Amino acid sequence: MGRGKIEIKRIENATTRQVTFSKRRAGLLKKAHELSILCDSEVALIIFSSTGKLFEFSSSGMKRTLSRYNKCSDRSETSLVQYEPERQQSKEVNILKDEIAKLQMTQLRMMGKELNGLSFKDLQQLEHQLSEAILSVKGKKEQLLLEQLENSRLQEQRAMLENETLHKQVEELKGLLMSTKHPMQPFLELQPVERKYALVKPDVIGSNVVCSCAMEKQGDSDTSLHLGLSTDTFCKRKAPERVSYSNDSGPGMAQS
Repeated sequence: MGRGKIEIKRIENATTRQVTFSKRRAGLLKKAHELSILCDSEVALIIFSSTGKLFEFSSSGMKRTLSRYNKCSDRSETSLVQYEPERQQSKEVNILKDEIAKLQMTQLRMMGKELNGLSFKDLQQLEHQLSEAILSVKGKKEQLLLEQLENSRLQEQRAMLENETLHKQVEELKGLLMSTKHPMQPFLELQPVERKYALVKPDVIGSNVVCSCAMEKQGDSDTSLHLGLSTDTFCKRKAPERVSYSNDSGPGMAQS
């Protein structure tokens, strides 16, 4: 027959309790020794009896094992202190992620999507929010239109002022040009030239006539330039008078 289960509680009988302590202490020390050998582990066991007696076992020396234990406990505490800010940051990151997910869901619902699972009250609230948003958008739109109209009016007034200024400047320039304009000089009047003919000898008549013709042409050309006529035309209009000579009588008066 197998052993029955023993209820785990304090043994009231002192003798029985002492016997059980001795047996189980020896078994516990034996198991610790076997564990250190079989698994190549460092094992340390400390037991205090109810009377205050100390019982211990260490596979590598109690002081060495305790110092190693203290170092490991210190490292664990420092690691916990180091990991505390990271844990706090991870909590904040998780909170922010949840808020982002809620905002994305709200945005989708404002666009008319992901409406499944909403109650009638939630839909009414969403409708109210959308109507308020539409009114706000319309008000902003009207404000922008009014501002654009006001800017257009200001630009129109500026353009009109500039146009009036330019018109005044043009009128002033016209007045200056009219005041500085010189009148045209009248043409010179042609004065009649009196010609006097003298009796000359036949041998010198040719040279004198040529010289007088040349002089007359030069004077006539100046006069013709003032009248706007060419020299040839003026010579044709005023042909030189001829001088007739007779062999018997001396040189006579010129006949026209």
